[in-house]
Amino acid sequence: MKSLDSKTPNQDWHPNIWPPFTQINKSKPQIEVTHGKDALLFTKDPKNELIDAISSWWVTLHGHSNEYIADAIFNQSKKLEQVIFADFLNPQAKKLVEILRQLKKLKRLFFSENGFTEVEVALTIAYQ
Repeated sequence: MKSLDSKTPNQDWHPNIWPPFTQINKSKPQIEVTHGKDALLFTKDPKNELIDAISSWWVTLHGHSNEYIADAIFNQSKKLEQVIFADFLNPQAKKLVEILRQLKKLKRLFFSENGFTEVEVALTIAYQ
Protein backbone atom coordinates (compact mmCIF):
# COMPACT_ATOMS: atom_id res chain seq x y z
CA MET A 1 0.00 0.00 0.00
CA LYS A 2 1.49 3.32 -1.07
CA SER A 3 1.40 6.38 1.13
CA LEU A 4 0.70 9.91 -0.06
CA ASP A 5 3.97 10.84 1.66
CA SER A 6 5.81 8.94 -1.06
CA LYS A 7 5.57 9.72 -4.76
CA THR A 8 2.07 9.36 -6.09
CA PRO A 9 1.60 6.94 -9.01
CA ASN A 10 1.06 9.84 -11.42
CA GLN A 11 3.05 13.07 -11.19
CA ASP A 12 -0.05 15.06 -12.20
CA TRP A 13 -1.69 14.33 -8.83
CA HIS A 14 -1.15 16.93 -6.14
CA PRO A 15 1.06 15.21 -3.55
CA ASN A 16 -0.88 16.56 -0.55
CA ILE A 17 -4.51 16.29 -1.62
CA TRP A 18 -6.58 13.13 -1.44
CA PRO A 19 -9.83 13.72 -3.33
CA PRO A 20 -13.02 12.15 -1.96
CA PHE A 21 -14.37 8.93 -3.48
CA THR A 22 -11.17 8.36 -5.45
CA GLN A 23 -8.82 5.41 -5.83
CA ILE A 24 -5.66 7.34 -6.63
CA ASN A 25 -3.75 4.34 -7.99
CA LYS A 26 -6.43 3.67 -10.62
CA SER A 27 -7.92 7.10 -11.39
CA LYS A 28 -6.89 9.85 -13.74
CA PRO A 29 -5.54 13.00 -12.06
CA GLN A 30 -7.98 15.72 -11.12
CA ILE A 31 -8.79 18.41 -13.66
CA GLU A 32 -7.81 21.78 -12.25
CA VAL A 33 -10.71 24.23 -12.51
CA THR A 34 -9.80 27.91 -12.51
CA HIS A 35 -13.29 29.45 -12.44
CA GLY A 36 -16.92 28.86 -13.29
CA LYS A 37 -19.80 30.77 -14.82
CA ASP A 38 -23.38 29.52 -14.82
CA ALA A 39 -23.27 25.81 -15.76
CA LEU A 40 -19.71 25.95 -17.15
CA LEU A 41 -16.39 25.16 -15.54
CA PHE A 42 -13.16 26.55 -17.00
CA THR A 43 -9.81 24.82 -16.66
CA LYS A 44 -6.21 25.91 -17.05
CA ASP A 45 -6.56 24.91 -20.70
CA PRO A 46 -8.74 27.63 -22.33
CA LYS A 47 -9.96 25.12 -24.93
CA ASN A 48 -11.30 22.81 -22.22
CA GLU A 49 -14.74 24.10 -21.11
CA LEU A 50 -16.81 21.62 -19.13
CA ILE A 51 -20.51 21.52 -18.31
CA ASP A 52 -20.96 21.10 -14.55
CA ALA A 53 -23.77 18.55 -14.44
CA ILE A 54 -23.27 17.75 -10.75
CA SER A 55 -25.56 20.53 -9.55
CA SER A 56 -26.98 18.54 -6.67
CA TRP A 57 -23.57 17.96 -5.11
CA TRP A 58 -22.65 20.80 -2.73
CA VAL A 59 -24.13 24.15 -3.73
CA THR A 60 -24.09 24.75 -7.50
CA LEU A 61 -27.81 24.42 -8.12
CA HIS A 62 -27.99 27.99 -9.46
CA GLY A 63 -24.71 27.85 -11.36
CA HIS A 64 -21.31 29.29 -10.68
CA SER A 65 -20.59 32.99 -10.19
CA ASN A 66 -24.26 33.96 -10.09
CA GLU A 67 -24.09 37.74 -9.63
CA TYR A 68 -27.38 38.02 -7.73
CA ILE A 69 -26.34 35.34 -5.23
CA ALA A 70 -22.76 36.65 -4.95
CA ASP A 71 -24.03 40.18 -4.25
CA ALA A 72 -26.51 38.90 -1.66
CA ILE A 73 -23.77 36.90 0.10
CA PHE A 74 -21.42 39.90 -0.01
CA ASN A 75 -24.02 42.29 1.40
CA GLN A 76 -25.11 39.84 4.09
CA SER A 77 -21.51 39.14 5.14
CA LYS A 78 -21.09 42.84 5.95
CA LYS A 79 -23.93 42.50 8.50
CA LEU A 80 -23.73 38.97 9.86
CA GLU A 81 -22.17 35.86 8.39
CA GLN A 82 -23.60 33.11 10.58
CA VAL A 83 -25.09 32.68 14.01
CA ILE A 84 -26.12 29.39 15.57
CA PHE A 85 -29.87 28.87 16.01
CA ALA A 86 -29.48 27.44 19.51
CA ASP A 87 -30.74 30.37 21.62
CA PHE A 88 -30.34 32.94 18.81
CA LEU A 89 -32.54 34.34 16.04
CA ASN A 90 -31.75 36.59 13.07
CA PRO A 91 -33.84 38.73 10.68
CA GLN A 92 -33.05 36.57 7.64
CA ALA A 93 -34.34 33.42 9.33
CA LYS A 94 -37.53 35.23 10.36
CA LYS A 95 -38.07 36.46 6.78
CA LEU A 96 -37.47 33.02 5.28
CA VAL A 97 -39.72 31.23 7.77
CA GLU A 98 -42.57 33.63 7.01
CA ILE A 99 -42.26 33.01 3.27
CA LEU A 100 -42.11 29.22 3.72
CA ARG A 101 -44.94 29.24 6.27
CA GLN A 102 -47.21 31.04 3.82
CA LEU A 103 -46.27 28.73 0.94
CA LYS A 104 -46.62 25.47 2.83
CA LYS A 105 -49.06 26.35 5.64
CA LEU A 106 -46.72 24.95 8.29
CA LYS A 107 -46.71 26.07 11.91
CA ARG A 108 -43.02 25.41 12.65
CA LEU A 109 -39.93 24.86 10.56
CA PHE A 110 -36.54 23.42 11.34
CA PHE A 111 -33.52 24.53 9.33
CA SER A 112 -30.73 22.06 8.75
CA GLU A 113 -27.53 22.00 6.74
CA ASN A 114 -27.57 18.31 5.86
CA GLY A 115 -29.73 15.21 5.64
CA PHE A 116 -28.11 13.46 8.58
CA THR A 117 -28.99 16.29 10.96
CA GLU A 118 -32.54 16.54 9.64
CA VAL A 119 -33.18 12.85 10.26
CA GLU A 120 -31.62 12.99 13.72
CA VAL A 121 -33.70 16.02 14.70
CA ALA A 122 -36.90 14.57 13.18
CA LEU A 123 -36.44 11.43 15.30
CA THR A 124 -35.73 13.54 18.40
CA ILE A 125 -38.83 15.69 17.82
CA ALA A 126 -40.99 12.61 17.19
CA TYR A 127 -39.69 11.00 20.38
CA GLN A 128 -40.38 14.14 22.44
